[in-house]
Amino acid sequence: MVKHIVTFQLTGSAQERSDIALRFKAALEALPQQIDVLQSIEVGINENPAEDWDVVLTAVVPTMADVATYAKHPAHVAAAGLLAGHKAARACVDYTF
Repeated sequence: MVKHIVTFQLTGSAQERSDIALRFKAALEALPQQIDVLQSIEVGINENPAEDWDVVLTAVVPTMADVATYAKHPAHVAAAGLLAGHKAARACVDYTF
């Protein structure tokens, strides 16, 4: 199994970042019903104003090859598109467990 952990830093006012984060979270949480290899996904929105990162997701897929399948799936591409013009930074870790 592979955990795919991604965190995002967004641009804009606190309200703009919150609005896009909530829309992004809803889109991501719908993906397990649309992408066969996606076994689960958890999405968190940062509540600590002292921290710089806004959103984190943890997805679980069977293999590292499935990370690429998930990333290229049209439903994932559409969800990621919600961040267009709002993403300041992204960090990712993929590991087998």
